[in-house]
Amino acid sequence: MKAFETKDYKAFTMFEERWALVTAGTLDDFNTCTVSWGSMGNMWGMLGNDISTVTVYIHPARYTQEFMAKYDTFTVSLFPNSQRKALGYLGSHSGRDEDKVANSGLTPVAVGDGVTFKEADLTFVCKKLYEHQFDEAHLADKIKEYYAANPTAYTQIGHDRWEPHYMYIGEVLEAIEG
Repeated sequence: MKAFETKDYKAFTMFEERWALVTAGTLDDFNTCTVSWGSMGNMWGMLGNDISTVTVYIHPARYTQEFMAKYDTFTVSLFPNSQRKALGYLGSHSGRDEDKVANSGLTPVAVGDGVTFKEADLTFVCKKLYEHQFDEAHLADKIKEYYAANPTAYTQIGHDRWEPHYMYIGEVLEAIEG
């Protein structure tokens, strides 16, 4: 058992309550975005050898999704509340249009084959195991009904229309506290 597997990271609330950055690429070529949808768990193993995983969901309009598709390593970094302003900036600006990381005030640092930030207090370094775009036809009726009843749900967060997110499952290689 890896040391990080014995820690209580509050997996059911960490994404919603703390916000996180998902970052893909190398220090020379990366992008990052905020995520509030994610989960932690284990799968694809047998007899006590399950793989510890992080799952994140990235909207296709996000520039970071291109980096997630291109690279095999990604990080999920969580931050203290003192960094909410920086994360808010990163979540509302595109790396296509500006150097949003520099403008946020966060400091990117290399970690393994990926990138995290000096200001993060917890980072999961992940190796991509699976990616797939959701299919609207397979959504539960209550989810379809929600979007039908709330047509502005996506335009309020800067998207023109409903598009299914991509799901990325990554094997947790390392958890860095700092």
